[in-house]
Amino acid sequence: MAVKFAGTMNAINRGLDETKPAKGADMVEDWEAALADVDVPGAKGILRDLGSLRKQLEKDTPDEDRVHALLHRLGVATTKIADKADKSQDKLKALGEALTEAGEDQPDEEEDTAAAAAPKRARKKK
Repeated sequence: MAVKFAGTMNAINRGLDETKPAKGADMVEDWEAALADVDVPGAKGILRDLGSLRKQLEKDTPDEDRVHALLHRLGVATTKIADKADKSQDKLKALGEALTEAGEDQPDEEEDTAAAAAPKRARKKK
């Protein structure tokens, strides 16, 4: 999972506006696969929001407001579950804080339950 942390943090540090949507969608798919079997309270919500973010990034013209809202919500949720993780707590917390800062809080944002019901990438077998 270290590669996922590094790639995501590098994209955030460079500026997410500089990351191509297709590359962002690939990173989201990697995170969806990594979190598919995680049984921590809050993980299902993160998976749902990752699915919504992936759908936005796969569009010809992503809705920037929606993307920023999802990034913020993912950041808050990631920071919350960091302490419950078996390992990589510091990296998860740093990732959550970076996502929160990269996004924009939009409390009226609706959740996309359809995206969570149909993840694009299948779970990786161990």
